[in-house]
Amino acid sequence: MSSMPRPSPFVRWTLRLEESSGLDGPVRAIEPSIRSTFGTGARASVLRGEWLGHALHPILTDLVLGTWTSAGILDVLGGREASGAAQRLVGVGLLAVGPTAWTGWAEWSASGPREKRVGLVHAGVNAVAIAAYAGSWVARRQGRHAAGARVALVGAAVSGVGGYLGGHLVSARKVSSRHPAFDDTPAA
Repeated sequence: MSSMPRPSPFVRWTLRLEESSGLDGPVRAIEPSIRSTFGTGARASVLRGEWLGHALHPILTDLVLGTWTSAGILDVLGGREASGAAQRLVGVGLLAVGPTAWTGWAEWSASGPREKRVGLVHAGVNAVAIAAYAGSWVARRQGRHAAGARVALVGAAVSGVGGYLGGHLVSARKVSSRHPAFDDTPAA
């Protein structure tokens, strides 16, 4: 008889988050607005990627996180000569945040209660990361590249937590639009 190994602290924290009824009030407060703005009709269909047969949110998160990660690599390896390119990458990531969030809210509006709790925290954590990267961009714009790079490092750490929660929603809880044909595909 094998016993299940004790879950890691991350798993225990995520499970507690899923069951945190204290998040139900904020979920109920924003849910009508989110549903009407992102979760119904043709807009929701487009934002969920139904036309593509695959959720758009993961694709767009790769764009945001990829540009920010690339900026961080330039900060570390490129030095002062790469500061302009790093600033532009941070800016591109910030420009992609809106559509990325919209697709996430569309997925969120179709999810269950525990997923909405985690999704709300995911969105809040990501808002902190976005604020850090916006601060990074402003510092860089003001010619304070080193300060911008430091603030971006904070943003990277925070977005890692957001990415963990997003990965949990997609991988463990299967919050992701997809064409029904993919559900019927036999296992290899």
